[in-house]
Amino acid sequence: MDMKGFTSAVAQLAEEKDIPKKKVIEIIETAVAAAYKKEYREKGQMIKAKMDPKTGEVNFFLVKLVVDETILDDEVKFNPERHLLIDEAREIKEDAEIDDEIEIPLEKKESFGRIAAQTAKQVILQKIKEVERDMILEEYKTKEGEVLPGIIQRVEGSNVFVDIGRTLGILSRDDQVPRESYRIGQRIKVFLRKVEETNKGPMVFLSRSVPELIQKLFELEAPEVSAGSVEIKGIAREPGSRTKVAVYSEAEGIDPIGAVVGQKGTRVSAVISELNGEKVDIIEYHPEIAKFIASALAPAKVVEVKMTEEKRALAIVPDDQLSLAIGKDGQNVRLAAKLTGCRIDVKGLESEEVVKINEEEL
Repeated sequence: MDMKGFTSAVAQLAEEKDIPKKKVIEIIETAVAAAYKKEYREKGQMIKAKMDPKTGEVNFFLVKLVVDETILDDEVKFNPERHLLIDEAREIKEDAEIDDEIEIPLEKKESFGRIAAQTAKQVILQKIKEVERDMILEEYKTKEGEVLPGIIQRVEGSNVFVDIGRTLGILSRDDQVPRESYRIGQRIKVFLRKVEETNKGPMVFLSRSVPELIQKLFELEAPEVSAGSVEIKGIAREPGSRTKVAVYSEAEGIDPIGAVVGQKGTRVSAVISELNGEKVDIIEYHPEIAKFIASALAPAKVVEVKMTEEKRALAIVPDDQLSLAIGKDGQNVRLAAKLTGCRIDVKGLESEEVVKINEEEL
């Protein structure tokens, strides 16, 4: 193993992996120290390598721990390969103290045998993998709660693996959208739900089904939302089918619904397109709960909302708006209830019958 060619090859590999130069030097030092020890030194010794980042020159040192033989016990015995008595240490370094590490220069070597080279290779692969793992964990931990662009790389069973840059994220069945198909090579936006460190490395969990995805998509499409002049007060979602988004603004001259919908519906259309046609209702939030409920039942027109008890309301609508207020399979009133945090009963203006939402539907 030629030293110059070796350091050059490691530096090139690390550059391909986008590893910082400081880490590259640490990897080289660890690898050549292991190779030096394998080729020239004893098994129990501690060998350190130091590389000059400018010239690439590597120096080697035997590292010994300074001890006082009088305080060693039965569990820690003096080992001349690893230990140095305090008097001997001070002959090398005048101000040496107990527990200091003394570095004793070793003969330089420019090449290593096959076995030592193999040892160095194993150390390099292990260290690069560790550095990659740490960098991925650090990078994506800071991106939790963000929307990322991705490309579907493979589908295994019920799990979809998405290429999000430096690593693959997992889109599990629970985080997928019902009836949404996923094809290899397909470009999608995903919500980074969480990052966990495991024995196999960092696991990045993604989602397409959480309401937070809607929030982030509107932040991307509507500058007023990302800037905070328009606030999204709540989102109620049935993934793949329909979503209600409550928006609000205290800024003078800003129409919150218009800002989110965009000119000729361009902004909301972009979000709907990313959601593969999922319906998105934009409604205006009202601090007064009765008005908020009336707004949440859109597109139905509401005549009156009566609060019958805490967190329960009766919405009265024209008879020809009853089915619209309830929605297909009760979806409209169910989403309105989730959005407002109130149970909503609905009745027609001329009808005596009250349509109540089931508890399990909320």
